[in-house]
Amino acid sequence: MSRVLLIDDTPEIAELLTFSLRDLGHQVFASGYTNAVNDLVLEHKADAVVLDCSAYDMSEALFDSVRSHPNHAELPVVIITDTPEQAEPSLRSRKARKVLIVPKPFTGAQVGRALAQLLE
Repeated sequence: MSRVLLIDDTPEIAELLTFSLRDLGHQVFASGYTNAVNDLVLEHKADAVVLDCSAYDMSEALFDSVRSHPNHAELPVVIITDTPEQAEPSLRSRKARKVLIVPKPFTGAQVGRALAQLLE
């Protein structure tokens, strides 16, 4: 069972996604948007992070924060975004690895497949 930290700035979406990912066998720890993302990764011993923020630049800032931590450079990250056309070039310019984009609208199954692919 993988341990997933879910950062979502919409509590209702976070709750639905938490249920969906738990049904897929993940242990989920949900939080609203926070600058303490690395503390939460360490606290919950997360195997992966899912970022779903209403603005891509919020997810981008959290992604950069996670990847700047020396122990999290290879931590799998799923970014859910309504602007994949902005996210993809941004991540390519960073040469980001172990990250997948799930475009909105999305299903829990899509996020689950992205996690499974990253955690292989």
